[in-house]
Amino acid sequence: MPGRTAGKRNRVRIIGAVAVAASASLALTACGSTKDTAGSTSEGGGTGKVGVVLPLLTSPFWQSYNDYVPKMAKSQGVDALKTVNSNSDPSQQITDINNELNQGVKGLVVAPLDSAAIEAGLDQAERKGVPVVAVDVAPDKGKVAMVVRANNVSYGEKACQYLGEHITSGKVVQIMGDLASVNGRDRSEAFRACVKKNFPKLKVLEIPAKWESDTAASQLSTLLNANPDLKGIYMQAGGVYLAPTLQTLKSKGLLKKAGTAGHIAIVSNDGIPQEFDAIRKGEIDATVSQPADLYAQYGMYYIKAAMEGKTFKPGPTDHDSTIVKLPNGILEDQLPAPLVTKDNVDDPKLWGNTVK
Repeated sequence: MPGRTAGKRNRVRIIGAVAVAASASLALTACGSTKDTAGSTSEGGGTGKVGVVLPLLTSPFWQSYNDYVPKMAKSQGVDALKTVNSNSDPSQQITDINNELNQGVKGLVVAPLDSAAIEAGLDQAERKGVPVVAVDVAPDKGKVAMVVRANNVSYGEKACQYLGEHITSGKVVQIMGDLASVNGRDRSEAFRACVKKNFPKLKVLEIPAKWESDTAASQLSTLLNANPDLKGIYMQAGGVYLAPTLQTLKSKGLLKKAGTAGHIAIVSNDGIPQEFDAIRKGEIDATVSQPADLYAQYGMYYIKAAMEGKTFKPGPTDHDSTIVKLPNGILEDQLPAPLVTKDNVDDPKLWGNTVK
């Protein structure tokens, strides 16, 4: 979802420095690099409580991210409060942000539910001088120090390429996320455009499921009744769509093992252990591993850096990612998100193989 190995990469390096006006503090500028240099903190020292706001906890992906948060906060030297769950409600998320600010937090790490609605919460934080790092979803507007996210366009493209290479022609459906989220829009548009350009013999059907498992199940059931010849499925969030999709296929006698006649090719997004098990069983074919561990790790890194007055520039980092400037001017660290198939599903480096 709504869109990503702890402790094994060196902390990133700040390589440029500029003096700021009248205050004696320094703000360091890193050209895509994120490794600390001595003497790089501002006068405030970057200390203080940090609030962490989650979008939901009904997905195994976000459950894993939630588990990683205190571990990564400790490893990065961040004093993080207990996480707050907005329970899939954008309005509640704004209230949660305000509550954290009223507790006097000096930094916020937020996974936005709605790319537009989150602006109200970001404005509240800016008025109080509290820096914010956004995780998984980029805001359409508002001030954030950094977005920690994987390239969601590549998610849709990787799913398209896999299905296109394994299905010569026929119908495929993408079970989409919430289009109020930039993640849902990026994945949907990229998949659609890639199929149109590269695999014109595929016909794309779509289910707008809003990151809701019940919606995915009911709409997929209806779609299959009208299209029993479906050849492929792209699930934009395995954490919420995997179980209902497999249950729906099974109930209709359409859950066939990969490599056997009648198998519907399935590509997912998230990289949770349940998806890996489904790949091993031949129930689905592939998933894009969204780095839950790195989301927590670099969310904590960047909020600490922001509290210390550090800033960054677009460019490659030393942790296999690239910082890019989004069209709205916000910086985003695009972390790696590999495609996982039966060939590499047992790779111990994948975070989905490190959790129970």
